[in-house]
Amino acid sequence: MLNTFANPARFMGFSAWGAPLCAVIALALFAAGVPWALFFSPADYQQGDTVRIMYVHVPAAWWAMAIYSLIGAASFVSIVWRHALADVAARAAAPIGATFTALCLITGSLWGAPTWGTWWEWDGRMTSMLVLFVIYLGYIALWNAIEDEEKAARMAAILALAGLINLPIIHFSVDWWSTLHQPASIIRPEGPSIDSTMLWPLFTMIGAYFFLFVALLMMNMRAAIYRRRVEAARLRGGAA
Repeated sequence: MLNTFANPARFMGFSAWGAPLCAVIALALFAAGVPWALFFSPADYQQGDTVRIMYVHVPAAWWAMAIYSLIGAASFVSIVWRHALADVAARAAAPIGATFTALCLITGSLWGAPTWGTWWEWDGRMTSMLVLFVIYLGYIALWNAIEDEEKAARMAAILALAGLINLPIIHFSVDWWSTLHQPASIIRPEGPSIDSTMLWPLFTMIGAYFFLFVALLMMNMRAAIYRRRVEAARLRGGAA
């Protein structure tokens, strides 16, 4: 499988129909999930309708961390095996992950104000998510700051791997430190603590975010490959 997609030509052929398909699936899930979450799911007995921010906030938080994990994995593959598309995938995923992280922080503040009585608190979960956002920005800036693309890829990969240490801090922060955030309520040994009337629209939104990410990732990668081809053609033309 990896060998198949290591070839840019094969990836371009796959993504030509894969990206639109994922975009259509994302739109369908959003079309079902948004009204289900915002209008038809029940209000929380304590938070009331404020709990509906969960359907935007939680998927953004989940995929912000998952996307960074993908960047870390792609960076490792790039350093060890020099996979042809690993750097392209990592760089293409970073702006999407940064956007999801920003959305997580913004919606978290909007949720926290009526729930906790504060827009921001320097507790473990919120601070480590802010650190993740800064790492995303640093990763993107590093790619853009170095003209030599091979050197930029190597430096960015090292930064991405170093930043992986923040992911377990985010995940376990609610267990390690006193925090305003509640403990895990979905992935638990005893099962989710959220009622199914809220859980299923939440899963629908999580799926919508996922397919949106995959569609945007493939489109970003396709754009990067086209840019490389144009640059290569330009250099060949200049040499001739």
